[in-house]
Amino acid sequence: MHYPPTFRALHEGWTLTAADLAADAPRGVVAPLADGIAAVVPGEAHLDLLRAGLIDDPFDGDNEAAQQWIGDTAWRFTTVFDWTDDGSPRHDLVAHGLDTVAALTLNGIEIGRAENQHRGYRWDVREALREGENTLTVEFAAPVPEAAARAERDGALPRTNHHEYNQLRKMACSFGWDWGIDVAGAGIWKPIGLESWSGTRVASVRPLVDVVPNADGGHDGVLTVHLEIERAAGDEDVEVLVIVVGPDGRPLETSATVPAGTTSTVVVSDVPDVRRWWPVGYGDQPLYDVSIEAGDGYWRGRVGFRTVELDTAPDAAGAPFHLKVNGDRILVRGANWIPDHAFLTEIDRDRYALRVADALEANINLLRVWGGGIYESDDLYDLADEHGLLMWQDFLFACAAYSEDDPLRAEIEAEVRENVTRLSPHPSLVLWNGNNENTWGSVDWGWAHRLGGRGWGDAYYRELLPALCAELDPTRPYSPASPYSYGDYRYPNDERYGTMHVWDVWNRVDYKVYADYRPRFVSEFGFQAPPAWSTLVSVVHDEPLDPFGAEMLVHQKANRGNEKLQRGWQGHLPDPESIEDWHWTTQLNQAQAIRFGVEHYRSLTPHNTGTILWQLNDNWPVVSWAAVDFAGHRKPLWHALRDAYAPRLATLQPRPSEESRANAWEGLVPDFDLLALVLVNDTGEAYSGSFTVTREAFDGTVLAKAVVEARVDARDGATIAVPAEVAAFHDAADEYIRAEGDGFAPAFHYGAEVVDQRLDPRPFEVAAEAVEGGCVLHVTATSLVRDLFCHADKVDPAARAEQGMLTLRAGESARFGIMSPSGDPAAFAAALRCANDLR
Repeated sequence: MHYPPTFRALHEGWTLTAADLAADAPRGVVAPLADGIAAVVPGEAHLDLLRAGLIDDPFDGDNEAAQQWIGDTAWRFTTVFDWTDDGSPRHDLVAHGLDTVAALTLNGIEIGRAENQHRGYRWDVREALREGENTLTVEFAAPVPEAAARAERDGALPRTNHHEYNQLRKMACSFGWDWGIDVAGAGIWKPIGLESWSGTRVASVRPLVDVVPNADGGHDGVLTVHLEIERAAGDEDVEVLVIVVGPDGRPLETSATVPAGTTSTVVVSDVPDVRRWWPVGYGDQPLYDVSIEAGDGYWRGRVGFRTVELDTAPDAAGAPFHLKVNGDRILVRGANWIPDHAFLTEIDRDRYALRVADALEANINLLRVWGGGIYESDDLYDLADEHGLLMWQDFLFACAAYSEDDPLRAEIEAEVRENVTRLSPHPSLVLWNGNNENTWGSVDWGWAHRLGGRGWGDAYYRELLPALCAELDPTRPYSPASPYSYGDYRYPNDERYGTMHVWDVWNRVDYKVYADYRPRFVSEFGFQAPPAWSTLVSVVHDEPLDPFGAEMLVHQKANRGNEKLQRGWQGHLPDPESIEDWHWTTQLNQAQAIRFGVEHYRSLTPHNTGTILWQLNDNWPVVSWAAVDFAGHRKPLWHALRDAYAPRLATLQPRPSEESRANAWEGLVPDFDLLALVLVNDTGEAYSGSFTVTREAFDGTVLAKAVVEARVDARDGATIAVPAEVAAFHDAADEYIRAEGDGFAPAFHYGAEVVDQRLDPRPFEVAAEAVEGGCVLHVTATSLVRDLFCHADKVDPAARAEQGMLTLRAGESARFGIMSPSGDPAAFAAALRCANDLR
């Protein structure tokens, strides 16, 4: 008799003890951790300690420093469970995720060891199981000393940050980052349990898709299922059935056989007249259910039929970065993604759904999963599949050199094989990327004299990873690195080729330097600001609150970060006079900096084909580059990004005139002596129409006016000169230029920065109206209002404003909807701020 695989989760009855308690652990934890405290599985040691009352909230105040002993402690997780033999020949202990270096014993018998957080493990434990009561123990090495010991044993390798994170296959940012808390710990972070089975088990499935034209002018789908099985005993033929069910509900069946003596087969299913899967804004996202039966084993999943390619072939300007889906070039409006919580087991599908909504509502069409995090959850990828959100997945190498020798190399190959296979069904996944900044770092970060002749990881990025992708997933492109210039001996971060990271802005220079670049594609750039006020003060308790207070600086991980914030606003905004003004000034400056950069880069379309902001989200309450803070509040940056990432964007940009181009010496950049209206049309329909361009005084007086005709093709850009009588400021401190046309949000251009403008400090009137579920603020401008924003969370931390970062001309009105379970409408009205009031 055959028994199909049954997974019995072992998630109950766990206790946590300290196997080797750090010497600096608080005295109050010694006895409880010797006796054992309740543990939640899946879970993490930090969270168990918090639930037991042995530590305070790791995110609060300066608790991070006080809790470093947790990463210096070896942790033991133990459970007792009953087991009865059901007659199955195989009983496997399956651990989908162990963090990180661990030894497992069952009834005192060692059954296996783990070395890698980023892969799962399976052990046949029949010989160790007992009828009745069984004791399972998972003992984790202390991660920080373990990483340091390996660096001492094998030789340290260059890295950023303060721990030897590149010695372990553990989430790099758990050791702390320039936005992340240092909470390196241990835990059984994914399901663990017993799988009892006989007959056949499906070991792995890679359902790869292709699309081909058909004779009727449509498309047929090709599903190629690569199937691996395992037999419990015997060596008979195994019959395989693949069933594909599309949106129309009609099943399509294909059968095959895994012959005796083999463990794999390939099953090809032709799907006629397939409906193709498209990115958001390019088409629909039809998904096809796939069911596979192989003897007693089975697999269920979904696929979407589309093709993906990456074109980096040289052109006259260098080499582009053209990501194509179904043959169409995608103009990427992206954001970088980090793990959405410092403690991964706190992230569920609902939290992922909130962040996906944040991305989509900001007009983002791609998330880049950064290489210092994890191979992201199927929950995130499922949501991306359903909504057409493209996903770029880094392999997990970030800002460091990595040993190319075993045992690390073997672990890396195992994790890559598992995760490429796991993620291969997802149509949203369109790019595998070898590393984050390591190739660039090998050139720019002074590694050579520190390597002692050892490899730094290039053999992974140029040999192992592309070979594994070619073997396992040839349907998707692979890129060796970000940034990368796609050519031997080219500087990795050359704006003329491939992808670029722009970090001199933020680190050293004014944000107007964004305009000095003409990159083909920007895969990282960003600017910092604090989180929402309620998020900040929930964890920072300095008295008085100060940008350089002790707890504030705990929640600012960037090197001299708050000094860079101060340098960043200078020349743009007045110096703040209070902590509330500091908070608003830095948030506003972040939004203005990124809006400036995005509009410049997008104005280069199609020379530039995309930007990926650093970063969408936070993993704890922190001053950072995020658009959405840890509590889910959308910072002013989010609202500015939503506008700058609009599929149809109108922006006013300086451009060189033909005369200036002609007079420029060879090799020199001409003067940007012309103001141009640049239209970017990231839709499938061409646009033609007229734009009204006016130069106005702040009080609404129209000083000059012109109507220009415009046309821009689908997925393209166009540049139209603004007539000189409109473009020339007479009094830059009291004038601005506005362009508006149907289907585009208005574009604004200023001749002076806020700090030098004569803005009315209170340029609007507001009436507050209570409505069900919140209130509405009716705002009417009495003079130019720059970047109006409601800090609704100051009134109610659960509140959200539907709009933000609005600029209004004199006489113009706007409606702010505030969603809030509580809060006085008048208080929300008082929480309105704009750039004007900083004067």
